[in-house]
Amino acid sequence: MRRLEAQTIADAVGRLLLSAALCPGQDLLTALSHAEKAEKSPVGRKILKDLQENAKIARETGMAYCQDTGMAVVFLEVGQEVLISGELENEINRAVAAAYREGHYRCSVLDPLTRVNTGDNTPAVVHYRLVPGDRVKISVAPKGFGSENMSFLRMLNPSDGLEGIKNAVLEGALEAGGSPCPPVVLGVGIGGTMEKCALMAKHALLRELGSVNPDPALAAIETEMKDRLNALGLGPMAVGGSTYCLGVHVETYPTHIAGLPLAVNFQCHAYRHKSEVL
Repeated sequence: MRRLEAQTIADAVGRLLLSAALCPGQDLLTALSHAEKAEKSPVGRKILKDLQENAKIARETGMAYCQDTGMAVVFLEVGQEVLISGELENEINRAVAAAYREGHYRCSVLDPLTRVNTGDNTPAVVHYRLVPGDRVKISVAPKGFGSENMSFLRMLNPSDGLEGIKNAVLEGALEAGGSPCPPVVLGVGIGGTMEKCALMAKHALLRELGSVNPDPALAAIETEMKDRLNALGLGPMAVGGSTYCLGVHVETYPTHIAGLPLAVNFQCHAYRHKSEVL
């Protein structure tokens, strides 16, 4: 049995948040560069170029890539041979508050009813999964709400099938338009239950842009949906063009014979996520 202090895990959460909110990863920068070269609209190319310039300025100045530094979402894959000492979620919230204070990031978290701000961007949203081994994988995703607000859940009929899923994704994009600050990345969860498919959609946004789904059938769906979304002509920031979507990431899970749950989690052009293994 390996022992880990809760503070050690939380400190890693804080480091990852500071890094993720400051500047997106190389996977996004590569995707934006490729998109700029392929974009057919002059205005769209200018927007994609500006997004890359914004990332450069963020790195040089230490300022956040986007003013909406989001709500801290944390995924923990905890090895079953790890003993964690301390109050983990309390430590995580301490680290989140410290990171947002150190980075001078906007605190956007508040009570949903009174609308009173908590003042330090806590509490974080923390998801746990027990896995074999003696390691802890920590993934963070500061989630802005321009894109989060466009996300949706549909309890489709089994008879809707794969075409019904694809049509729902396209309809959701048309309804969202420029609100999620495209070019977007879509996390898509299919199957399970209401909450399971929503969690899969969120988790899918941790995948590296440009990576290929290991399931060939899902990889084909991802490619088709990306192409169909871009063929809508919405373009960057929905001003027109051929680059509305940088990637579609799909996760599935077996579901009940009477159901076909679908969740789509929009992510804006600030495709922020960082991971570390302890």
